[in-house]
Amino acid sequence: MSRSSEEVLLIVNHVRQRKTDGTLYMMGERLAWMPGGKDTFTISHLYADIKSQKISPDTKEKVQLQLVFNDGGANTFHFNNPEGRPAMITDRDSVKEILQQLLPKFKRKISSELEEKNRILQDNPEIFQLYKDLVVSQVISAEEFWSTISNRLSNNSKTEAKQTVGVSPAFLADIKPQTDGCNGLKYNLTADIIESIFKTYPMVKKKHAESVPHQLSESEFWTRFFQSHYFHRDRSTLSSKDLFSDCAKNDEEEMKVEMSKKVCNPLMDLTLVSDNSFGEEYRVLSEDTKKSSNAINLSMIRRFNHHSTMVLKACENNSQTNSACDNIGDSKNDNSAQGNGVESANSSNNNNMNGHISDVNASTSSSSAEDPPKKKKKIQEKLELVDLHNESKSDSVNLRLEKMERYLHGPTPITAAKYTTSRAVLEASESVHNDVEQWSTDLSNILSGSSAVSVLGELSPGGVLMQGTSHQQLHQMIPKEIQQEIQQQYSALCELLRHFWNCFPVSSKFLEEKVVKMRATLERFQLAKLNPLKDKLNEHHYNINLMGHLEDMLMAAYSKFETWQLKKKSKR
Repeated sequence: MSRSSEEVLLIVNHVRQRKTDGTLYMMGERLAWMPGGKDTFTISHLYADIKSQKISPDTKEKVQLQLVFNDGGANTFHFNNPEGRPAMITDRDSVKEILQQLLPKFKRKISSELEEKNRILQDNPEIFQLYKDLVVSQVISAEEFWSTISNRLSNNSKTEAKQTVGVSPAFLADIKPQTDGCNGLKYNLTADIIESIFKTYPMVKKKHAESVPHQLSESEFWTRFFQSHYFHRDRSTLSSKDLFSDCAKNDEEEMKVEMSKKVCNPLMDLTLVSDNSFGEEYRVLSEDTKKSSNAINLSMIRRFNHHSTMVLKACENNSQTNSACDNIGDSKNDNSAQGNGVESANSSNNNNMNGHISDVNASTSSSSAEDPPKKKKKIQEKLELVDLHNESKSDSVNLRLEKMERYLHGPTPITAAKYTTSRAVLEASESVHNDVEQWSTDLSNILSGSSAVSVLGELSPGGVLMQGTSHQQLHQMIPKEIQQEIQQQYSALCELLRHFWNCFPVSSKFLEEKVVKMRATLERFQLAKLNPLKDKLNEHHYNINLMGHLEDMLMAAYSKFETWQLKKKSKR
């Protein structure tokens, strides 16, 4: 059976696979099939391994769904509901719609990981060479290699916060309906548009989670969404049967809350703006005349303002999430990137938003205390262009303290401190000054010039003490190709030894398994890489043992492993 921690999204009975009836389970990360009468899954596919899905045409007698995998394989499921063909199509469409939602998410995740790995290999030639020496030669697996590399890169480099994509204010206008030939309209919704709707209208996201796929299918939900009073009709009267009636009521409450908030804009006082025209040849419009305007137009204007406010709130939530993740407390950084710049752009154009901006307070009393910082921020946004500033990154090292009291109190003197008076300090200074003046050189024990020249000759390249160890001779003796190959093997062996020595002290079951595995990996590396290189060097008959240090490092690791095993056996 499935693990208890897995979330089951959908269970479809009467699903046949290779002429065997069973049940299809749609879970959070995989799709599984269980034959009838058994309690274990015989088929299980991760969504990340599924490339695409295909459905049988309506003209075909069997109602089938085929999964195509990334490795080229495929698997076909036959829906065989005894209630008839309409029930079969309903079951298949429910599975198809869930796959349409989940497959793009897992594809984006895999593609982003592959792009990051490809970027690391291109930017770091040493890591690329290690990948070829260790993974391509099957010394270690790719998962082990990337797990260690990613940890090392995350520790050595400071990760930068990713910019979140903002919401376009015209994302609903970009949806261009098409006629289906039967006096109907067809809307093509992409994943980005659906995500924008969910960000801007959280109530719609909540309704989607409650209704799909238990009460409505994905297509039925969005059909009702576009047919609803929520977007296309006057909302003076709300129908109780409308799925989005609760959303409309929630919008009305949000509008009232936004209207009660105080607008903080030091550059313009929107409360003084009026449509009245004063002059000798003009009449003043009374408030009663304004209130008698068309209610539909007023409702439309309010909905436009509400839409703009929700878009700005979505951007504000993104910026708050980023700042919380970064743990930045400096007030200067509060004026930097917000989301993807949508909030700052909208705040600069807030004259066209009827005063609805994101920096508003819940009440007049609470806003009065925070007005000066917000005014300063608004004025600074008008005067400074943050995009033109140079990013100043200071290379700093985090201070890691095991014992805080030792850092706070400082070193403790071993002996008791003796305090001297100012008179004693002056006397000591005069004594040192007199000793310096009376000092004279004593060159009786200095080496003679001829002896020094002979010693330098013996220590120079070609001398008696430097025969066979000259850097110039070694450089000329060993070809560059062999030098590069030795350097590559050094780098690969040091990487493996780093993993090996990190296992000590062995304090857990995981480290025990890892150290045994790394011992076997070192042996494979020695057989696959070092021994062929040693044979190649022996063919050239070099006088210098170029593999000596590599073998010494391996022997030290082997002896450490044997010592650990003996201690482990003695404890038993």
